[in-house]
Amino acid sequence: MSLGIYIHVPFCGKKCAYCDFYSVSWTKVQAEDYVDAVLRNIRHYGESGTNVDTVYFGGGTPSLLSYKQLDSILNEIGRCFSLDADAEITLEANPCTLTPDKLRELRSTGVNRLSIGMQSMIDDELKILGRVHSADRGVKAVMDAVGAGFENISCDLMIALPDQKKESLQYSVEKLTALPVQHISAYILKTENGTAFDCEEIKRRLPDEDESAELYLEMVRLLEDRGFMQYEVSNFAKKGFESRHNCRYWKCLDYLGIGPAAHSCYKGKRFAVERDIADFIASEVQNITITDESPCGFEEYAMLRMRLKEGLVFSDVPEHSAEIEKKLPPLIKEGYAETDGKRVWLTAKGFLMSNSVIEYLVF
Repeated sequence: MSLGIYIHVPFCGKKCAYCDFYSVSWTKVQAEDYVDAVLRNIRHYGESGTNVDTVYFGGGTPSLLSYKQLDSILNEIGRCFSLDADAEITLEANPCTLTPDKLRELRSTGVNRLSIGMQSMIDDELKILGRVHSADRGVKAVMDAVGAGFENISCDLMIALPDQKKESLQYSVEKLTALPVQHISAYILKTENGTAFDCEEIKRRLPDEDESAELYLEMVRLLEDRGFMQYEVSNFAKKGFESRHNCRYWKCLDYLGIGPAAHSCYKGKRFAVERDIADFIASEVQNITITDESPCGFEEYAMLRMRLKEGLVFSDVPEHSAEIEKKLPPLIKEGYAETDGKRVWLTAKGFLMSNSVIEYLVF
């Protein structure tokens, strides 16, 4: 049995205007208490015979944790599980938290993949988003990471920003892909309820649905022209640098989430941890809510696989393949999907309509 472990680090220096992920302000005392709780939970779930081949520190801003705190978490995972020698160990990071010294320390802990929150290569757009770094600071973070020995670097990119035009997107993609990075996660901005962006002033300035679609398709074209091939709705990589951890989610493989607001698909159940750091710290074992008693049935498996460019293999769902194949002709005619007779996958145009296209195919 192989396993991926996700650690949700809920600390942020400043809440971004668009973000609805669970996060709280960082304090030294609470960070120490939080790490102690993470270690307790690793011990609780630990199974020496279980092979862990991916670890992902997400957030929040995991790079706010000290090197010693991250090292203690990874050491505990190695002690309580069987941690692969070549495990993919990812840390999400804000550029402003990455100094040459910090990066060298991170590399020494075993972290071998960085996911850096760039979002844009244009300072005015970064200010609108509420980011605290500049484009130049983002570039420096990447170059310092390379200097510290990182060879697997991902950057985030957001599109369909307020007042964004195709030219500014092209500029960001060109500048980002010129850096020594191997992976790009690119997301269409959505205004989430309760965020600072959930207001009429911002909504008026957002590209409409057709404009957002044009920006997305242009982004896919630009990234693939530069060697970053789309392998999932929002993810692009140079060959061999697809996120092994995130692929666990889309392939219905087991992953264990630890930390407030973390989710898991583990031992035949889906469950979520309470979105409350005080509760997480106070509890001997994290409090969870079961969200699915029997996950990864046909519908969920097919929906997740169709998020991947490799698509759904008919022989994996033999009892449903004939019905799916019957529904394909109009999708192929409209350019939403393609098939080689053995599997079906979505085109970039299909990914734009992925929810409705997948629902039509699967239900």
